[in-house]
Amino acid sequence: MAAKPGERKNQILQTLAEMLEKPQQEKITTAALAARLDVSEAALYRHFASKAQMFEGLIEFIEQTLFGLVNKITAEETDGRKQLDGIISMLLGFAQKNPGMTRVLIGDALVNENERLQARINQLHDRIEATLRQALRIAVTQQEAPAELDANALANLLLAFVVGRWHQFAKSGFKRSPLDLLDAQKAALLRFS
Repeated sequence: MAAKPGERKNQILQTLAEMLEKPQQEKITTAALAARLDVSEAALYRHFASKAQMFEGLIEFIEQTLFGLVNKITAEETDGRKQLDGIISMLLGFAQKNPGMTRVLIGDALVNENERLQARINQLHDRIEATLRQALRIAVTQQEAPAELDANALANLLLAFVVGRWHQFAKSGFKRSPLDLLDAQKAALLRFS
């Protein structure tokens, strides 16, 4: 029975993400990916023009998932401080559930790949920072944070915290959970004085 349209494409992306979960994995090649799927390399290229397009597919999935969840958080929660709390928890929880994609988020899996892939991850980070900045501005407007709070500086610090936790998780071979000590760390980071 033939696979439904898009089903094989999703299977390829899912297998690529699984291969990225191996912390000491050699460079992922299309030959290794094809062998894992038990198909020819030509079969991969019927769905993606290049390995870079496969990584773009993963990045697109990450973007859609993260920003879909961000939109849900901001739609359901009007309190700026609670938005920040929810967004940070969601970003770190996503990494915990998707270790292979965490390697994409920190750029580790993109080394020696097309530079436009890293540029796209950088844009994703910029969008996350903008989202955090907006939640901080809401907190200031709601007088939950001081009017003199530098939303740009704190949003950048919060992004650096999230990326740092992603990095620790990946570099520990996915043993050091990004959620460890999270409540205490968020309390310290979101303590406006």
